[in-house]
This record gives sequence, structure tokens and C-alpha cells, in this order.
Amino acid sequence: MLFVLSILVIIGLIMVKRFSKTGIPDGVRAIAIAFLVLVALSACLTVVPAGSVGVVDLFGRVSNRTLKAGINFINPLARVVKFSVKTQVKEEDLAVPSKEGLNIRLHISCLYHLNPEKAAEIYKSVGKDYAEVLLEPQLRSVCRGVTASYEAKALYTSEREMLSVLIKKEIDKLLEARGVVVEAVPMREIVLPPGLQQAIEEKLRADQESQRMQFVLLKEKQEADRKRIEAQGIAAFQDIVTKGISEQLLRWKGIEATEKLAGSQNTKVIIVGAGKDGLPLIMDTK
Repeated sequence: MLFVLSILVIIGLIMVKRFSKTGIPDGVRAIAIAFLVLVALSACLTVVPAGSVGVVDLFGRVSNRTLKAGINFINPLARVVKFSVKTQVKEEDLAVPSKEGLNIRLHISCLYHLNPEKAAEIYKSVGKDYAEVLLEPQLRSVCRGVTASYEAKALYTSEREMLSVLIKKEIDKLLEARGVVVEAVPMREIVLPPGLQQAIEEKLRADQESQRMQFVLLKEKQEADRKRIEAQGIAAFQDIVTKGISEQLLRWKGIEATEKLAGSQNTKVIIVGAGKDGLPLIMDTK
């Protein structure tokens, strides 16, 4: 780098000396010198966009130091290859086997990005098309291997999230060391053979109806238990009240009622003899 800058300075000094021997006006000479300086500086600078890194390639010799986003000084004879480290998406539409040997259509997405520290290694060993060379074939192979361990029903219902997690785990083992970081592998759609899909949906509806009936039966049983407990409480109350009523209590209540009626100013009461139980017969003539 310093060697190249020294050469450019020497060339500039030679041109300044040559211009000074000619009859070129000072203004024109100054503009020409400024232009040469700008050209020399621009050859030594490169701009790496945001979300990218630069790999320096000087006649086939690749520097292990990657350039960060922004303005960077470089050897003007070197070539800078820029790699994006932003999150990217790769979508695949695959025909994968199930545990029973059925063919299933799997629509899957893979979110990934390049590890900035591995950009130079990726450039040297794979190149800029690392997604097509590394990610795509590994993603297809892993998807087929993982789905072959699951039944079609599981893939269509409760095991979709587990399937996604397992695919990501297997891809990480293969690609993380190479510099490709897989963020997630979400399932967009799983398409089963038409007859199988209809059978699974019918079974799911039957299971839901069975669960609903179990809930209804449980609710009815709870209501029956409530009514039984309520009836037992009423019977116990009546038994206690019946046992507590005696002849002496009835006589006492009769006397109390007689006294209240007799003491009322607005009540005309006729007391006639006594009944069979010995209590007076009271007639209210109000």
C-alpha cells in the first residue's frame, strides 16, 4: 500500500515539474494537479455498503481481514469483492417421503445470513454463489432425511414445529462451521395426497366431536352431583327440624301467638275454649 502511494506521489511530482517548464497557465496547472491527486486517492479508497463486508483479492492472494461497512483504504491494484451479511431467504418446494413411504409436497423457507468473519474463507473455498453451492443441496437433503422419520399424519398436525426445529438443527451441524448461519426454517405448507388428507381431516373432526361429548357428559355428571348434594342437604335440614319440634314447643308458640293477638289494639280476637291439644281456639274477626 505504501509502495503504491509512493509511486503515485513520484508520478505527480514529475508531472508538476514538467508542467512548470511549459507555458501552461498556473490555474490550469493547479486544476490538472488536483485532478491527478483525486484520481490517485479514489484508486486507494473503496466504499462497502451497509450490511455488507468486503474481501480483498490482490492477484489471487485473498486477505483474511475483511473490510467493514464504510470507507476503507485499499491497494489500488486489488479487487474488492463485496458480500451481503443481511438476512436472506431461500424458498424451496420439495417432494419428500414420509415414514410410510408416501410422497408429500413440502413448501419451506430458510432464513440465513453470512458470518462476516468467514467471508474470506467462503470466497476462497466456494465463491459468491455459496447459497446455491452449500445451502440449497444441504437443505433438500436434510428435509428428506428428517421427514422420512415421521408419519404423514404427524407432519400434517402436531409435529410441524418439531420438524422445523430438527431441520434447523441438522443444517446448523453442516453449515455453521462453513460460515453460513441459518436463523430459522419455517414451514409454509405441507400438502398430502388428496385421499390421505381427507381421511386425516375426518379423523380429526371425529376426535374433536368425541372430546366435546366427553365434556358434555362431565358437565352433566357434575350437575347431577350438585343436585344430589342439594337434596341431601334439604333432607338433613328437614330431619333436624322434625326432631326439634315437641308438644311443649307447640304449646309455647301457641301461647305467644295468643298474647300477641290479644295485645293488639287493631285486632278483634275471640278466644273459644280449648282444643284437643289443650291450646285455646283463636278467631280473628278483624
